[in-house]
Amino acid sequence: MKEKTIDYVLRATWMAVSKMYNEEAGKAGSTMATGFALLSIDPEKGTPSTSLGPKMGMEATSLSRILKSMEEKGLIIRTKNPQDGRSVLLHLTKLGKEMRDFSRGVVLKFDEAVKENIDEEDLKTFIRVANSIMDLISSKKIYSQEIRLK
Repeated sequence: MKEKTIDYVLRATWMAVSKMYNEEAGKAGSTMATGFALLSIDPEKGTPSTSLGPKMGMEATSLSRILKSMEEKGLIIRTKNPQDGRSVLLHLTKLGKEMRDFSRGVVLKFDEAVKENIDEEDLKTFIRVANSIMDLISSKKIYSQEIRLK
């Protein structure tokens, strides 16, 4: 059997996790992206809309669609930022807080199941390896030279 690439293992694993989260979110009439956004918004103080994209690693266009949908569903409200009148704060509504709690429960249940079924040392190794991969990518040590096609 041909050995699977690291890229394949990462992608296939994330796709399985993503599908699982979307299935769970669907039970509450939501999506994984909405749940992730809910978890990224400070439930007490709100979160500036401009800091949400980088926090979630999303492009502004995709995030705008998600936020519009969340606002239409009554999960968030937008208010002017008292510190900076040019920006907007996102606040969770009562329903938004309830859905945030649901999303948090889904994530914690997954975390607990993984911890119960995978040896602690293996998990520590996995996290170390994942952090090393992220460091390689963020420090541009993989594709440091520009590639030119002729």
